[in-house]
Amino acid sequence: MSAALQLERSAAFLGVERSLTGRRWRTRDADLALVEAFRRRFSLPEIAARLLAARGVALEGAETFLEPTLKALFPDPSSFADMDEAARVIEDAIVSGRSCAVLADYDVDGGSSGAQLVRYFRARGRELKIYVPDRMKEGYGPSVVAFERLKAEGVELVITVDCGAAAEGPLNAAADLGLDVVVLDHHLMQHEPPKARAVVNPNRMDCRSGQGHLTAAGVVLVTLAAVNREARRRGSIGSNNLPDLIQMLDLAAIGTVCDVAPLTGFNRAIVSQGLKILRNGKNIGLAALAENAGRKGQATVYDFGFILGPRINAGGRVGDASLATRLLSTEDIDEARELAATLEALNQERRAREAEMLAEAETAALAEAEQRAVVIVGSHRWHPGVIGIAAGRLKDRLMKPTIVLGGVSEREPAKGSGRSTPGVNLGAAVAAAKEAGLLINGGGHAAAAGLTVEWERVEELKDFLSERLAPELNAAAGEARALSIDAAGAVGAIDLGLIEALDRIGPYGQGHPEPVFALPDVRVSFAKLVKEEHVRFTLEDARGARIGGIAFRAMKSPLGEALMKRDATYHAAVRVKRNEWNDTVRAEVEIVDLAASAG
Repeated sequence: MSAALQLERSAAFLGVERSLTGRRWRTRDADLALVEAFRRRFSLPEIAARLLAARGVALEGAETFLEPTLKALFPDPSSFADMDEAARVIEDAIVSGRSCAVLADYDVDGGSSGAQLVRYFRARGRELKIYVPDRMKEGYGPSVVAFERLKAEGVELVITVDCGAAAEGPLNAAADLGLDVVVLDHHLMQHEPPKARAVVNPNRMDCRSGQGHLTAAGVVLVTLAAVNREARRRGSIGSNNLPDLIQMLDLAAIGTVCDVAPLTGFNRAIVSQGLKILRNGKNIGLAALAENAGRKGQATVYDFGFILGPRINAGGRVGDASLATRLLSTEDIDEARELAATLEALNQERRAREAEMLAEAETAALAEAEQRAVVIVGSHRWHPGVIGIAAGRLKDRLMKPTIVLGGVSEREPAKGSGRSTPGVNLGAAVAAAKEAGLLINGGGHAAAAGLTVEWERVEELKDFLSERLAPELNAAAGEARALSIDAAGAVGAIDLGLIEALDRIGPYGQGHPEPVFALPDVRVSFAKLVKEEHVRFTLEDARGARIGGIAFRAMKSPLGEALMKRDATYHAAVRVKRNEWNDTVRAEVEIVDLAASAG
């Protein structure tokens, strides 16, 4: 990138104290000596070296950061509490041929976790039954009914994935039924593990693995490595030709990205290497899904999070909850295409329901945001399958932790899904609300939580969570409303060379966000509405240089209104993207924010 792209330091970058989205712009500081050290040691372009330095990457850890390998970052499975026992139980079942089932959550993390196990068992010559609770009828996680059904089908061992760590009652019932259970989970735990043969969770209080950032998909990957190790130790039949776990990294990666885990440490290796596996197209389910979505070209984290992930989730949200695990584990091309087509149709239905709900929820949410630290809105008419997406959209707009409640009817308890802002631990607060007796069920992690609550207790819940989280929200308010700018420069500096430089320090995601660049004093020379909610545009600077781009879901926001007016000069905050279309590759931008300019 040209020398024109330099970080500028000021109290508010470019004087932007309040942008069109209400944010204050700031820059990331970078130690110039460290920038030079990165540039020389790793032959990095200056902009890539500057980004590394500004994001807190240390020189001694840079090599692993730039080339995250499983060899360097894979944790010792035995460092996880109960892992060795889990491996023994699973290997015993495979060797003896016991009837086994995986009970998976209905989201991407659950589906990708379950699919890893199904593929592993199949490669070892065993079939693994798939059981995914129906979101509407059964709710989240294992239940007594689920275990009774599996027992009636002759199942002897149940492996729960992305759920189970807090299911004390159902797991006690499973023990009474004579069912063995192994729990593979990652959700926050504040009590002793429930009764099971093994409970593997890096977030249980006595786990010393230091891997609390893993998703369930990551935990399953480590568990399968432990099972492979146990099989070799025993000399089990086929132990000289065990499944290659590298080929499952695309599944572990999509679960990691879609559950918004930080892309640091082992997670970074999973996603970096998983993208390589995704690109070879061997998982026919993911390939069919991408084809249906019209996605071509080099796969990125964006594909995991915004193209494939929502479609995989659609089954659990508004359709058959088992579709995700079935699609990701199938080796039948015809079945893969059929499942992908079904999920594509369900995703369209999900989007329609989401749009309807958002339109209804926004007014109520705005009123709540003025009164409380936590926004809670709901209706028994809102489908529980799309409340999580709505919560995320509202959280981004309101800059406050947001919970959206839905349900089947007025007579049934509300199902809630929440999303939080940086620095505010919503999962811990929801767990505290359950401990206080306000919830039927509830839990999660810092950024997201789920709950079940009686409608008549919602007002109490609002007061409880707002009082508990107000101090955290106030302390983190500056962080939540600030937009960090990585660099600033001219429109003409945005090209494929810049993209290649940025690729050197990817992948990007939670904990290592995509760089944001400022383009000062640009005007909108072209804008049009795309698919009713997106805006495609062209920005032009004072020198006449132009760059095309898009603003997603912007039409009903201040950003969309400003772009469509084309009557002012702005400072634009953008992410740089590679656009591949009809065998042509070019650079473009995605709008993050706009601020009025005096230029």
